[in-house]
Amino acid sequence: MMLLAMLLFTMMGIFIRLASAFVPVMEIVFFRNFLALLILTPLLIRSGAPSIRMNRPKLFFARASVNFIGMLSGFTAVTLIPLADMTALTFTSPIFVTIGAALFLGEVIRVRRMMAIAVGLLGALIILRPGFVEVSTGAMLALVSALSIAIASLMVKKMTKTESASAIVFWMVTMQAPIALVPALFVWEWPTAEAWLYLWGMALAGTAAHLLLTRALGMVEITSLQPLEFAKLPFAVVLAWMVFGEWPDIWIWLGGAIIFVSTAYITRREALAKRGSPPRDVEIRAPL
Repeated sequence: MMLLAMLLFTMMGIFIRLASAFVPVMEIVFFRNFLALLILTPLLIRSGAPSIRMNRPKLFFARASVNFIGMLSGFTAVTLIPLADMTALTFTSPIFVTIGAALFLGEVIRVRRMMAIAVGLLGALIILRPGFVEVSTGAMLALVSALSIAIASLMVKKMTKTESASAIVFWMVTMQAPIALVPALFVWEWPTAEAWLYLWGMALAGTAAHLLLTRALGMVEITSLQPLEFAKLPFAVVLAWMVFGEWPDIWIWLGGAIIFVSTAYITRREALAKRGSPPRDVEIRAPL
């Protein structure tokens, strides 16, 4: 399930790039949320209204707004840089989550995890190579997307204490659709038949990937699945080569591998701490 989810997430990126040849990116963001809402509504109707009740509406709206920024940045980056580059840079999101959890949630960052964060950021620098090559707009947007998604993840972490998973998913797409619709109207172009094919492919692939990922995480511990997330990089390389003729250089492989290893280590250490077996490091507690 996890491997299939990674493949579907990669296919979603392919469909986004293909759709961008027919409609503006802002419009693609709108359809990503609107079509997902159409797909999810029948599934949520079975659960009943109580399953999607909001206890903290302001937090829902804040999460949707931040996630929208991440989605817009990420979708735009997919159209500007090779898919493998985008995939490798998104591996930085767990690093930003860990830093944010320490700064804003008061969670403990231990020395080894601090070193893992530094190694992960080094991997990002290897991909970007500032000073050796020009850092592209697409690469910067990929990092903005990773940061925005990390912030949204921290919000979700707080929301799960009072909100159901169904409510979190349902209201995300419900709120993001009108947020994206308003600016999309200024650049609106009616999709052609081929564009509709790509837009529906994007929505179905993304929704199915999220459902599979959720199911996989419910079956085993996240630490056992974390290494499989690196499958997104070879999936992106192969599919982008088949569809667009793209092939990444050695720096993408090296930087992506370094980022992923550091995030996998961070995830494992956090899981050990949650099980009541924190590693024997020196504690450094960040300010609230």
